[in-house]
Amino acid sequence: QVQLVESGGGLVQPGGSLRLSCAASGFTFTNYAMYWYRQAPGKERELVATISSNGGSTHYGDSMKGRFTISRDNAKNAVYLQMNSLRPEDTAVYYCKRSGSTYWGRGTQVTVSS
Repeated sequence: QVQLVESGGGLVQPGGSLRLSCAASGFTFTNYAMYWYRQAPGKERELVATISSNGGSTHYGDSMKGRFTISRDNAKNAVYLQMNSLRPEDTAVYYCKRSGSTYWGRGTQVTVSS
């Protein structure tokens, strides 16, 4: 079955950077697009970024463009989210998700605060 384990979150100051990782298993990773979502307290879950199955196409939410970069390593069954110029409003639990699946992992907490 689909398993996704997010890691790399933490506490960072405004303007700082973090790199999130997602380890995937239980499916043929190279067949699926992957997503990063986030959910802030009291808010709806929000799509952060999308990457195609071969990594050739990416898309970002408007507030992430130019600051976040999604990538994947199909040899390692992993997807990443490089986050730069972090803002307090980026504070949320971040989740990776496989296209066509309803499975959600536990996520990783990102807190941006001075």
